[in-house]
Amino acid sequence: MFSYWEQQSFSHYDHIVVGAGIVGLCVAIGLRERYPQSSVLVLERGLLPTGASTRNAGFACMGSATELLDDLQYASEAEVVGLFAARKKGLERLRNMLGDSRIGYRENGGYELISEQEAGALDKLGYLNSLLKPTTGKDAFKPANERIKEFGFAGIYSKALIENTCEGEINSGMMMRALLNMAARCGVEVKTGAEIVGFEEDGKQVFVRVKDPFRGEVWLLTCNTFSICTNAFTKQLLPDVDVTPGRGQVLVTQPIPGLKFKGIYHFDKGYYYFREIDGRVLFGGGRNIDFETENTTDFSLNSLIQIDLEQKLADIILPGMQFQVEQRWAGIMAFGANKHPIVKAFSPHVFGAFRMGGMGVALGSETAAQLVQLISG
Repeated sequence: MFSYWEQQSFSHYDHIVVGAGIVGLCVAIGLRERYPQSSVLVLERGLLPTGASTRNAGFACMGSATELLDDLQYASEAEVVGLFAARKKGLERLRNMLGDSRIGYRENGGYELISEQEAGALDKLGYLNSLLKPTTGKDAFKPANERIKEFGFAGIYSKALIENTCEGEINSGMMMRALLNMAARCGVEVKTGAEIVGFEEDGKQVFVRVKDPFRGEVWLLTCNTFSICTNAFTKQLLPDVDVTPGRGQVLVTQPIPGLKFKGIYHFDKGYYYFREIDGRVLFGGGRNIDFETENTTDFSLNSLIQIDLEQKLADIILPGMQFQVEQRWAGIMAFGANKHPIVKAFSPHVFGAFRMGGMGVALGSETAAQLVQLISG
């Protein structure tokens, strides 16, 4: 049973947001800025944001050349350019909102390793640059083959290197800490360990049922607007939405003396990505070799992919160098029929912003701003 005081002070909010990741926190902050006198609550089922916001690779990127060329096989030029522009705008919004120093933003260079089978992409860089220049104001891609040897990559795979001139890197932990701190300063209330077991609405307000893990009871909250920002886990609340989870495997090495490169890197249409962080190599991806298993919200490690990552680390990225893997983890991304996020009003009181397509760092804050605008009407 809940006390009189609990019912009086903690049962109703103007706005409830589900999910304390990038999108959810940005929505909550945006609502408080739009409606300074309103009460805003963020509910997060984990002790930390559960999906990908604290489990990503920290890439401030908008898409590699081969990834964009692959997208153009399934989408129009306008759609691909529009999504690229949204990623750029989102990164700019995130940096302006929090400040580069608070998110560990750096521009140490972004590059893509090109295999022999992908060499045709080099002939299309001019086309991509022309397509994107109204958005970037400069050439987004340029050859950088001379740096392959400097960085120490294996020539057996890296037949060419493309520089991605619009990319940077962030520290994901610093970013999420900065967002949480900003939410607190704005007067947003954040509750972790709060699992939503259902919701209903009566045309005037939304009733949200939250499991209390300590007392074993269900806590009934009410709100005027209910925003679902749970990315890959959205089907648990909205079963009919077009969201497919995609697990991402990651490993981090111990510090490597004499590491020759900094910055962020992609290869194989963006399915693999690696970077230098604190003298270590963070390497992730590989879900394309086992899509069926990786379409899950289970955070387990996939031994097939982890072995593949280690092999590619030894053969392609660090040939002839000794390394030890220190940490491994998995994050859960969300995909669908296309790469555009879903921002939607499901009723006059229930809203959603989710399905970041593995680009939550770039798209999150801009997608959140779109949802705040939608709620504001």
